Amino acid sequence: MFNTMKMAALAASLILAGAVGARAADATADDTARFLAGMLPSADSPLMPLTKDPAWQHHAKFLDGAFAQLEARQLSRVRAWADTNLAAPKPTMFYMFSGPDFLYADAFYSKASTYVMAALEPPGGMPDLLRMPRGSMGAALYNIEHSIGTILNFSFFITKHMKVDLHNGQISGTLPILLVFMERSGKSIREVTPVTLDEGGGLHSGDAGRANAPRGVRVTFTGKEGGEKTLYYFSTDLSNSGARSSGFLKFCEGLGPGNSLIKSASYLLHSGNFTTVRDFLLANSATIIQDDSGIPLHYYNAKKWRFFPFGRYAGPISEFPGRYQESYAELFRRAQPMDFGIGYRWRSHESNLLLSVRLGPDEAPSAEATTASTGDEPPPKPKPKRPKPPAPIGQNRGFFWFR
Repeated sequence: MFNTMKMAALAASLILAGAVGARAADATADDTARFLAGMLPSADSPLMPLTKDPAWQHHAKFLDGAFAQLEARQLSRVRAWADTNLAAPKPTMFYMFSGPDFLYADAFYSKASTYVMAALEPPGGMPDLLRMPRGSMGAALYNIEHSIGTILNFSFFITKHMKVDLHNGQISGTLPILLVFMERSGKSIREVTPVTLDEGGGLHSGDAGRANAPRGVRVTFTGKEGGEKTLYYFSTDLSNSGARSSGFLKFCEGLGPGNSLIKSASYLLHSGNFTTVRDFLLANSATIIQDDSGIPLHYYNAKKWRFFPFGRYAGPISEFPGRYQESYAELFRRAQPMDFGIGYRWRSHESNLLLSVRLGPDEAPSAEATTASTGDEPPPKPKPKRPKPPAPIGQNRGFFWFR
């Protein structure tokens, strides 16, 4: 019996060794993405033998459960909200300060054909799963689970954690996480290409270019509804100095006007150091979906926008003092309910969501718009003694949980 078990273990080892020795080109981008997402690759994929690894099987089971819960609790409700409240979305959507969060980009704007996402985190490259060192797969897959933990539970990434998670191990950068989210959103990956931008916003294939050029990836994909779509993710500095010199906003302008999503954005658009990207969003968005960490209400020209508040504005958590908005609170006194959580106050009964719709030339602003300024008044003074956030009570598989 011992010899039989030993021979079986040796056979499994040889299968895995043979897969590792295969050429990386034999694994398609879609098969690689499916494997990372804990989903079976195609039957003839050289990655299939790797699915016999207990580490991958544990990974697949974990992600099956996590995404089933996320779908029921969050994503299905976000899509239902979008279907009800977004009448005619544009083909392009912009998601600044996104990290690798394709999940909510797709849930809010599932009808978009071009997605443009941008953050500081590097894109990384297509992982070469067939040539990973033996014994390293379990740690690499666990790192994916750890990297996506907060967004699965709270709808956002924690930036300081991403700086560690996305540089750690054999599978690194935002691209592997993007691919996991795309596959778990029902997409099929056609092609993944590294890209850079020049100063004029021109797009170039490959990762060569000037030192501070925005580097990213272009992912072409299809969804269940068919039709090819494109995702661009760029690692770029969105502060004033970076945005003015990089060519990124010029690239975006060529794709606009679009729809924009801003959430859990560290209140950067409240700052004077991010006026360029803030002005771009206001000038090039047909709709903006945001929580209160997005564009402060007094920067909107109330004669050009109609506001639809949802949920409850409870003010910022204590990590972001001085960001309370009296005008936001006034607007949200007439908010409609919503049945999902979003942003730093991730519980549904504490979350806020503002849908801002640009008015056409013959449209008049709604009554709610009178609560916003025309952009000429100074920012509201911060309201003191805002509620403190809940305290951490423990960890589960590396995720932080809160009461």
